[in-house]
Amino acid sequence: MGAFGYFKHNVEKAATLLGLTEEDRTKLMTPDRVLKAELTIPLDAGGTATFPAYRVQFNNARGPYKGGIRFHPDADEDEVSALAAMMAIKCAVVGIPFGGAKGGVAVDPKKLSRTEIHELSRAYVRAFAEHLGPDVDVPAPDVYTNPEIMAVMLDEYEKIVGHAAPAMITGKPLDKGGSLGRDTATADGAIFVLNALLADQHKDASKLTAAVQGAGNAGAQAAHLLSEMGVSVKAMADSGGTLTCATYVDVEKTLAIKESKGSLKSIYCEGSVCDAEKMTAEGASYSDAEAVLRAPVDILVPAALEEQIRIDNVNDVKADIVLEIANGPVTPEADDILAKRMVAVVPDVLANAGGVTVSYFEWLQNKAGEQWTRADVRERLADTMQDAYRDVADFALTKGVTLRDAAYALAVSRILEK
Repeated sequence: MGAFGYFKHNVEKAATLLGLTEEDRTKLMTPDRVLKAELTIPLDAGGTATFPAYRVQFNNARGPYKGGIRFHPDADEDEVSALAAMMAIKCAVVGIPFGGAKGGVAVDPKKLSRTEIHELSRAYVRAFAEHLGPDVDVPAPDVYTNPEIMAVMLDEYEKIVGHAAPAMITGKPLDKGGSLGRDTATADGAIFVLNALLADQHKDASKLTAAVQGAGNAGAQAAHLLSEMGVSVKAMADSGGTLTCATYVDVEKTLAIKESKGSLKSIYCEGSVCDAEKMTAEGASYSDAEAVLRAPVDILVPAALEEQIRIDNVNDVKADIVLEIANGPVTPEADDILAKRMVAVVPDVLANAGGVTVSYFEWLQNKAGEQWTRADVRERLADTMQDAYRDVADFALTKGVTLRDAAYALAVSRILEK
């Protein structure tokens, strides 16, 4: 079905639930503007190269367009449009005054030098500068872009407009107006939502088990936080495979080794040679990457790639709670099956909205010329995410629908009321 297909599927369900007109449905699924450009940059070795670039401004009913810029070979108009649409929904779910946008350049950044990437970043801003700005469209980092690239883009924009404008972009380095707490915001927000859900279900975190798919920034932070709140993390997976422990995974030690050696497996193995005796003694095993989805745990946290839980493997999922930190990890067909089994799926548009929420906080700080403490950011994030969960959960209970259907319905109604 693809990302845009999933978006349309969920919006259609929300529209039916709300009794929307065909005109409203069309409005929700049609971007305001699709901007395209060909970016030509000089190469270190001489000559030039040209790359297709996009900025899709989907909806600004609630405030300035907001969304990241990705540098990826597969970036195209369809993908960027789908991601822009999702941003509009996500911002509305958590109640922040932004709309939805997304940007992309069809490039493999691994094949470019640092200088060439900077040239590409500047070219992107020059191409779309008239459509960007603190009160118009506020970009951020996404796949293969980072705070350094945001700083370069800000510098180019300020050269064009002739004045300081730190609020035109978020995800910046701290010394350029970035926000404390942005580095862990996605996982922090997800765990705030999880805690609210557990309180509703009257469950004691110290008696629960979890499995985390993904050991990147969000997955690693989620595993840390789960461990800190007393949840026993039984399984963790990276792209190479799944580490499972009969008692619990030592999250701190395992991730430290992952950081230094590049693999979760390295806690017991050097290359293909594993310490079988130690693994047996500690009740540990190492298996295929999808094994994490089959783990007999209470909470499953997909924090890696899309379309991980599908029609062909959904019946292998044992968890009662699925916390979607990744974008689109559960397909609509699998989602329906989980709903029938009464599995609580916390949808991505709620669970992973901590990132854009702290981006909003960064924008506010830039606008006011302030720098909030990490504690301030964390407290405001907790309030925002818990309030958003409460709204979604109450709507779901009142209407007798899933958390995903409730989140989309609330977002759609908030977008249309503006």
